[in-house]
Amino acid sequence: MPPTSWQHIIAVAWPLLVALALGLIVNRLVRALARRARERGESRLRVRVIRVIAAPAGVAAPLLFLSLAVAATPLPPPWAARIQHGLAIGGLLCLTWLAVRAVGAVEARILREHPVDVEDNLAARRVQTQTRVISRVVQGGIALVGISVALMTFPAIRQLGTTLLASAGIVGLVAGIAAKPVFGNLIAGLQIATTQPLRLDDVVIVQGEWGRIEEIASTYIVVRIWDERRMIVPLQWFIENPFENWTRTSAQLLGTAFLWLDYRTPMERVRAELRRICESDPRWDGRVCVAQVTDADRHTVQVRLLVSARNSGDLFDLRCAVRERMIDFLDAHHPEALPRLRADLHRDDTRHDAAEAHAQAVERVSEAGATDASSPGAEDVNAADPRVPRG
Repeated sequence: MPPTSWQHIIAVAWPLLVALALGLIVNRLVRALARRARERGESRLRVRVIRVIAAPAGVAAPLLFLSLAVAATPLPPPWAARIQHGLAIGGLLCLTWLAVRAVGAVEARILREHPVDVEDNLAARRVQTQTRVISRVVQGGIALVGISVALMTFPAIRQLGTTLLASAGIVGLVAGIAAKPVFGNLIAGLQIATTQPLRLDDVVIVQGEWGRIEEIASTYIVVRIWDERRMIVPLQWFIENPFENWTRTSAQLLGTAFLWLDYRTPMERVRAELRRICESDPRWDGRVCVAQVTDADRHTVQVRLLVSARNSGDLFDLRCAVRERMIDFLDAHHPEALPRLRADLHRDDTRHDAAEAHAQAVERVSEAGATDASSPGAEDVNAADPRVPRG
């Protein structure tokens, strides 16, 4: 290989290697700075800012040094232009990444300032729901804009964009139909964030399933079912279909425990025992404790035990406890109140005995005579009787 070729390779390679080494050094320094700030317990705001900037800056620094090095190397202009174009796209994506991380940092701060692991978390759940949904939408918009700008730097794609703009009517119609589910869920997410028919940690009934809102993403909602299953529901479904929200304005709920008891049940004793059970149970919130007879049939009466609790979980356990302890109380002190089946036991006669009893009854009626069975002062008159005067 001629010496000039080696000289040319060295002239191109050493600036690139130096730029790459400097970029890696800056990357290590930025990461070490973020780790040191976190370990030294500096201002939380400073630490969070450094953590947000560290990763994108650690990637952007080598790209910047490489761009400067390429400009200083004797590369052919077409090659240098391609390399600079790729490095510019990398820098643009780093800026997009930084913006997405900044939005995420703001979201994390708002979520920390409004925790939901408190007793009265209605306002916190409202803020968290709005923050999560709006943050996902903004991050998605930033990523879409960043990628679109990066793609538009390619001449072929820019020409395609011009062609699409020329036929915007047909393309817009086709794109609108194809992207209807995406935009429908996006708009539904904004509606949920603003009107808030549901929030994070709400207790809902969706298609007959009881669960809590575990996650609200940009296109779907995760409902954690009571048996630890997960139901994935599109955002648009909650806008177009009815569902139950047990914690819309408050987590307090009323619940019932039904008992079918005997007619001899002492209701005053039942009411006194229900009051004692509720007052001794910490899950009762002190609002409602009522026992009423709500129905009756030929054999039993239906007694409704109505109680209240601070949330749905406490209410379910309280209902079970009230039902169990009331049954134990009635079994121990008023066993006559428990339902039972009554029956009259009699002798099962044979057909012969029945026929004989019927014949004896007919014979007794015949011996007594028809006059014994007639009504005194009967109004029917026999016209053939000579004692009856004729008109």
